[in-house]
Amino acid sequence: MTNDIRLAFAHPLERAEATAGSDPRDRISLRDHVREVEIGAFQAERGTRQRLRFNIVVEVVPTPRQIDDDVDKILSYDTLVEAIDTELSAERLNLLETLAERVAARILLAPLAARVFVRIEKLDRGPGALGVEIVRSRAQAAVHLVEDGPASAIARPVIVHLGNAAIAAPALAGWLDRIEAAGRPAILTVGLPDGPRPRAATPAAQRRIDLLAIEQNAWVLAGRDPRCVVVDSRTELDWAIKHDAISVWAPSRIVLDSREAELPPVSDPAGLAAWLGQKFDATELLLVDAPRPGWPGSELALRHVSLTEDPGL
Repeated sequence: MTNDIRLAFAHPLERAEATAGSDPRDRISLRDHVREVEIGAFQAERGTRQRLRFNIVVEVVPTPRQIDDDVDKILSYDTLVEAIDTELSAERLNLLETLAERVAARILLAPLAARVFVRIEKLDRGPGALGVEIVRSRAQAAVHLVEDGPASAIARPVIVHLGNAAIAAPALAGWLDRIEAAGRPAILTVGLPDGPRPRAATPAAQRRIDLLAIEQNAWVLAGRDPRCVVVDSRTELDWAIKHDAISVWAPSRIVLDSREAELPPVSDPAGLAAWLGQKFDATELLLVDAPRPGWPGSELALRHVSLTEDPGL
């Protein structure tokens, strides 16, 4: 076995040592940290938990100051565990690659972290361990942060929830004109379509059916005006917000991937719109010919607009 192949399967600590530069660096590591979570892109991985094993090595920038046995002057092991906990609790993910990137980026926010090796393995998908390993440096993390921009620089959208009558209204194009003229990013949301839907024997299956029905309604709206672009991922919504674009939310992916224990029911799409608004720090939820959401806790400025009114965006 060549040295390169041996290192490919070695612990990240060995890889860190083998690829070290001329400047000496200290290292801290987390070995064989196992967590049980729901993750995976396959349907069989939804609704079930599986074990993930984390091995992380962080190269630390040497500091000339005296440590004095003070934990506040070092990069603590807790930083590594907290990075894992934070990213696992943020949302359900499909890919280990995504999780590894996010854990590495969070660790590199620590001032003393210079380079990080992250290996994550699935332990329950077969007789062996299936995993990914990445290496990221502070320079790479800085580029990533510059490209994405700080959260404070992202515009705050307005959420416009359209009832079925509003979707079909002749005034729809005029409302979209006003949204564009206002120069504010807008996320359009819709509810369940009129008419009967298939009925399932279990609540989980019915929830999927109802979410898909909302997405069908989103495509009805998209067919009314080419400016209404249907999107289903946080990444696409972030892009639309940054570019002051109009997007129509297809909710299945974000709702099903949410880690939150309590969400508005799918039967309350306006409540889901309010929940989405909180996720994106929206300035306002505009309800066009729709009932006020019954979900408690919304801090958005709610307005109900009938079909005879000008939304006044």
